[in-house]
Amino acid sequence: MSKYYNVIGSDNVTVELVAPGAGISVASVLITNVHVTADATVTLFIQDDPESGTTSTYNFLSTVAIPSDTALFLDNSSMFRFKNIYGLYITVGSSDTVDVTVNT
Repeated sequence: MSKYYNVIGSDNVTVELVAPGAGISVASVLITNVHVTADATVTLFIQDDPESGTTSTYNFLSTVAIPSDTALFLDNSSMFRFKNIYGLYITVGSSDTVDVTVNT
């Protein structure tokens, strides 16, 4: 099963791809820059949501530039074996648009 997202960047917007506690095993993630001429800047990370309010964040990608009309395919399922207390999130640059496919 796959989940599809169209992520449009704006200041400080984070999109939740997999919620904490969802119990979903991610097999791969495909991030496609749909812009014709500009790079997209992407940060992909996991984060917990504890009741204390103090979160722990771990980056898979940090401000990685994906060239226009190209995609980044992350298919090492072992990198996505994180505890159920974490969710998977993405942020993109303020003028960027990417399509994201999360394969489970």
